[in-house]
Order: sequence, then structure tokens, then C-alpha cells
Amino acid sequence: MELLINLTYIVSALLFAFGIKMLSSPDTARRGNMVSAVGMSLAILVTLLSREVVSYQWIFLGVLAGAGVGAYAARRVAMTSMPEMVALLNGFGGVASMLVAWAEYSKALTAASPDGTAEFGAYQAVTVSLAALIGGLTFTGSLIAWAKLKEVMSGKPFLFKGQQVVNIAILLAIAAAVAAYVPDPLDSRAAFYGLLVLALGLGVLAVIPIGGADMPVVISLLNSYSGLAACAAGFVINNNVLIVAGALVGASGTVLTIIMCKAMNRSLANVLFGGFGATIQKASGPQGEVKAISPQDAYYVLEAARSVAFVPGYGMAVAQAQHVVRELGALLEENGAEVRYAIHPVAGRMPGHMNVLLAEANVPYEQLVEMDNINPIMETVDVCMVIGANDVVNPAALEEETSPIYGMPIIEVHRAKTVFVLKRSMAAGFAGIQNKLFFNDNTRMIFGDAKATLTALVAEFKE
Repeated sequence: MELLINLTYIVSALLFAFGIKMLSSPDTARRGNMVSAVGMSLAILVTLLSREVVSYQWIFLGVLAGAGVGAYAARRVAMTSMPEMVALLNGFGGVASMLVAWAEYSKALTAASPDGTAEFGAYQAVTVSLAALIGGLTFTGSLIAWAKLKEVMSGKPFLFKGQQVVNIAILLAIAAAVAAYVPDPLDSRAAFYGLLVLALGLGVLAVIPIGGADMPVVISLLNSYSGLAACAAGFVINNNVLIVAGALVGASGTVLTIIMCKAMNRSLANVLFGGFGATIQKASGPQGEVKAISPQDAYYVLEAARSVAFVPGYGMAVAQAQHVVRELGALLEENGAEVRYAIHPVAGRMPGHMNVLLAEANVPYEQLVEMDNINPIMETVDVCMVIGANDVVNPAALEEETSPIYGMPIIEVHRAKTVFVLKRSMAAGFAGIQNKLFFNDNTRMIFGDAKATLTALVAEFKE
């Protein structure tokens, strides 16, 4: 039976790897998701054959509860709420790993003989410590990220005097707890429970100083942490498939975090050691005259355009305008225009947020253009439509050394022949600064709900 279980785990691991590979292409992404799901189903089924599983009724109830929550979320959670959903999934993955470690430690305490001997040495103590530490901070950190994304709490960085000193003190206390726990785990309950509390507190303190604009990086980092916690939990219970799956998630999350950091011109160390995004302060915005036009006037410019680029941002997600964007794009193509969708790596609230929304609207994948590919040809674009994006198109990132976003790569829409910016108001973006783009001579503002504006443009073309 043990041989069967391990052979099936190998098959599951291969399915995970193939599934991830298939996710790299939109043509095979759905099949890749199914392949990975089959791998996970196999892993769960053979794990239930283990002799150590003694409470099938509780497992069955857990399966029913989880399936119910999953089905409800799949049907009711809007695509605009996916970042919050991902944050919660990261958090619950972390707390599951923490609870596994806690359960294994409690089992060892129960099995210990009166003289204190048990098969729970330094190796087990180290793996339990890692799973508890990473899982705990992932859980509370993800809850804070969810609260900021859901606007239950302010998305602005939360700072207090001596914050860095407190963080360093907690890290030192964690090191001391681990040092006290590992050599003699069965007689160090206080150290283990102290480690749990410190890990949960560190998760809160690590995320509260992070501003809303930096959430894509935080989401990918917490995703990496949840994978590492699962990997550590796999070592705790000697489960090979959990080790492999956790390592895959941890590695992919780390790679994605690095990509996000590069897109924001920030270092990974700046993310890992706290205060990320906290240095952003309000800056005085440029003064100038804003030129506003109506959707009807914008139609005449679009009707004559031969090249149009859409630049979506979080405002498009809030307005749920992705389907109307696609409809307008199709009408522009029928009118003879070449249509592209320029995607900034950190547009939205999570990695790939805009890609997911546009895919939901059946935008052809070939029309999605990365920032590095659209910028060299931006001067050939007749009309660039910015839909709810702000900081990722702000020329101050290139031109003003005193700007808090200076050095961040942006989509250089200001070099297009004409720029239409769809916004509700002149409110600043997440970085808290005014956008120079709004005052450029080639920029026209179209105020109002993005979906209503795009719908009006669609109506003009149909008429």
C-alpha cells in the first residue's frame, strides 16, 4: 500500500508540473487547470488509503464543507473581487500548514512516555517551527491584505513611531523561541506557543505598512509564503506530494514576486524586510488646464483612428467595463483600426488582474501587449484610451526625480498622438500624487463611469 501511495504521488507531481506548463498558454490554460486538479484529486484519494487516517467521517464533512464554500465562491464572487479571494486563499493555505504542525507537535506530546522520551527530535522540531512560523505570518498577513483590498481598513500605509524597532524585536524573539524549542521540544511548550503568537503578530506588522498600490507584489509574496508553509508541513508529516506541491507554489510565487518588483523598480529585500510602500508620501501635483470632452466628440477621433491602444486599470475592474471594452474594440476593428490592449505588470490589485478580466470578455490573447512591447511603438498609436489606470501611466515616473514613483517603469501613453483618459474625477491614484498626463496638450479627459462612457461610444459607432 505504501508503494502504491508513493507511486501515485509521483504521478500527481508530474500532473502538477504538466499542468503548470500548460497554464503558460491561453490555448491550453483550462486543460492545464484540469490536469492539475486531477493530480490533486489523485493525491487526496490515495492519502485516504493511509493507515494513519482514522476519522473518515470528519474528512467527509470537511470535503462537503469545502466543496460548498468553493462552489459558492465560484458562482458568486465577482471577477473584480478576485484579488481579495486570492488573499483569503493564501491565508487559509498558511493557517492549514500551521495547524498541521501544531497537530503533529500535540500528537508527539500525547505519545511521549512519562520519562519524556519520544520519536520527536531536532529534525521534526525544525520542520514544525518552519511550518508554524511561515503559516502563521501568511495567515494574518493575508487577512490584512484582504481587509485593505476589501476596503474594510484603509489602503494607506499604517505607520507608528518605532515600528522598525518593534519588527526587529519580534524577529529576535522568534529566533529566541526557536532556539529554546528545537533542542528540547517536548519540554518547551511555552516556546512553541510563543512562536505561534509571534508569527501571527509578525504577519500583521509586515503588511500594515504596505500601501494599496503595492498590493500586487504583496499578493504574489504571500502566495509564495503559503507554498513554503505547505512544503514545510510536508516535511512535518513526511508527505512527498505536499512537499512537491508546496515547493512548486513557493518557487512560482517567488519568481512572480521578482517580476512584480522589477515592474515597480523596487528590490525584493525592500519587500521582505517591511515598510514596503510606506515611503510614498503625497507630492504636490502639477498645475495646468484639463481639457475635457464628451463621448460624442471622442467618437469622431476614434472613427478616424487607424491604431488604437486600450490601457486598462483598476477603474475598469470597478466599473466592470471589460465586456464593453471588448465590444468597442471589435467595432474599431470593423472600422479598419488595429486594436491592442497594453497591460502593465502591476495594473489592478493582483498579478494578472487585467489579463483575467480581459480573458473573461474573450479578448484575443494575441491583442494583449506587454509594456516593453508597446512602448517602442507608442508614437505610432493614433489614440490611446486609458481606462481607470493612473500611476502606471504617470510621466512623473520618468521625468521628476522628486516624485515618489520616480524610476517605476510605466506605459508611456503620453507619447501617443491622442490620449483619452476615462476617470470619474481628478482624484489621485494609490501613490497619492496628481498625474501629469492629465494636463498634457494631447490628453483629453472623459469624466464619468467608464462603463457608461464606453457604452456611449459603442452606441455612436452602431448609429
